[in-house]
Amino acid sequence: MTVPTASTEFLNLIDGRWTKGLGWIENRNPADTRELIGVFARGSADDMRAAVDAAARAFPAWAATPAPARGDCLFRAAASLDASFEQLATEMTLEEGKTLPEARGEVRRAINIFRYFGGEGARLPGMLAPSERDRVFSFAIRRPLGVVGLITPWNFPSAIPAWKLAPALVAGNTVVLKPASSSPLSSWRLVEALVKAGVPAGVVNFVAGPGSELGQALVEAGPTRAVSFTGSCAVGATLYDRAVGRRLRVQLEMGGKNPTVVLADADLERAVDNTINGAFASTGQKCTATSRVIVESPIYDRFVERLVARARALKVGPGMDAATEVGPAIDADQLNTVMQYIAAGVRDGATLACGGRRLDHPPCDHGFFVEPAVFVDVDERMAIAQEEIFGPVLAVFRARDFDDAIRLANDVAFGLSASVQTQNVGRVFDFVNRIEAGLVTVNLPSAGVEYQLPFGGTKESSFGPKEQGPNALDFYTDWKTVYLRY
Repeated sequence: MTVPTASTEFLNLIDGRWTKGLGWIENRNPADTRELIGVFARGSADDMRAAVDAAARAFPAWAATPAPARGDCLFRAAASLDASFEQLATEMTLEEGKTLPEARGEVRRAINIFRYFGGEGARLPGMLAPSERDRVFSFAIRRPLGVVGLITPWNFPSAIPAWKLAPALVAGNTVVLKPASSSPLSSWRLVEALVKAGVPAGVVNFVAGPGSELGQALVEAGPTRAVSFTGSCAVGATLYDRAVGRRLRVQLEMGGKNPTVVLADADLERAVDNTINGAFASTGQKCTATSRVIVESPIYDRFVERLVARARALKVGPGMDAATEVGPAIDADQLNTVMQYIAAGVRDGATLACGGRRLDHPPCDHGFFVEPAVFVDVDERMAIAQEEIFGPVLAVFRARDFDDAIRLANDVAFGLSASVQTQNVGRVFDFVNRIEAGLVTVNLPSAGVEYQLPFGGTKESSFGPKEQGPNALDFYTDWKTVYLRY
C-alpha cells in the first residue's frame, strides 16, 4: 500500500487502496477559520459497506497471524509516529484547537498506547484451570471477534482512536475507523503509520464522512460483529438501539458532569489549581473535565475568591501561542452550545462571577473563542448543574458538610470521573467508596487518565466493558474453552 502525497487532500482507505469519495470535507483551524488544514474524502454508505466487506475478507489471515507479529506492527507504527512527533502535535493543535503542550501530551500518549498493546501481543492472556476429570487438560484462549467498527470523537483525535485501534488489532480483529469530521487528520495519521508498518490490506480501513449516514451503514453491514463508540449520549443511544437488534457487541463511552469536591481541610491553593486545570484545560472539551466544584462551607468564600481570580487571569487564544492556556471551541456549533448554556445559567438565576463573553478581538477574531466562565449561587436543578456543556463553564456549589457534598456530587445522571481535594485519608476512602463514578482522583484534576488502567464510567456515562489497560481486550475478544483428554 502507498500513502497519498498531496499535502492537503486526504483519502479514505478501503481494502488497502486510498480512494476518493462523493466530495470533500473541509478541515479548518478553529482558532482561525481562514486557515484550511486539508480536505478529506467524504465517504458514502456504499464506501462504508465496501470497507466492512474488505475487513471481513482480511480477517481470516490476520486472525491466523501470530499475536507477537501483530504486536510488532504496532511497535513499528509507534516508531513511525515518534519520528513525526512535532509535526503530529502541530497538526493536532491546528485542527482541534488545543494548546501545543496538550497536543504533544496526546501524541505521546497515542504512541505509548501502541507500544503498550504491541507488548500484549507477546503475552495475550488465556486461562488455565484443573479439570475434575482424570487425564483431562482444560484451558481457555482468547479469540478475535471479526470485523469491529470504531467511531471516534473530535476532542481526543489521536488518543481515543489509538486506544481502540491497538487492542482491536493485537487481538486479531480487522477494523473500520470512522473519525469525527471536525478533526480527522490526527486519526488519519495513525492509519498512515499502520500502513507504513506493513499492516495487510483490509485489516485497517478508514472512512470519513457524516456520522448519521456512515454510522448506520457500519452497524447494519452484515460482517460487522462489534462497535466501539465514543461521543455524545444522544448519538450513543441511537447507535445502541440499532446495534442491539443485530445482537452486536457494543461499547459506549459518552458524557460526564464531573464533580470536584473540595473539603475544608484541603490545601487551598492546590485545590484551586486542580479545579482550574480540570475545568479549563483543553477548553473544557473533555468528557472527564470538571464542570461542577462542590466546596465545604467553611472555606467556600476563600476558595471562590481565589478561583475567580485565577479564571480571570487565564490567557485565551490560539493553541500555537506559547502563552495560551485556553484555546477555541472546536466549531461554531459547539461555541453556540456553550453560549446558550451561559445564557441559560444567567436566566435561571445563577450569578456569573466571571467570563462568559464571546471573544472577537485579535487574535481571536477569526476563531471560536469564549472566556472561561464561573457561575456561583447555582441551584442543583439548573441546566448548568445537570447537563453536559462540553466547554469552559464551571458551576460552584456550597456544601454543608461531607455528606452533603457526596449527595450533590452523585445527584446527576452521569458517573464518569470525580475528584476529591482533602488531606484526610479517612475521607479519601469514604469518597472512593461512596462516589458514583468510574474514575476517581485524589488531590489531582478530575481529568487525566493513563493507558495501563481501565477507563470508563457508570450510570449514563458508559455501557459495556471498560477501555484501556489489559481489560481492553475483554471487549475485542471472545473465549474459546478447550477440554483435552490425553
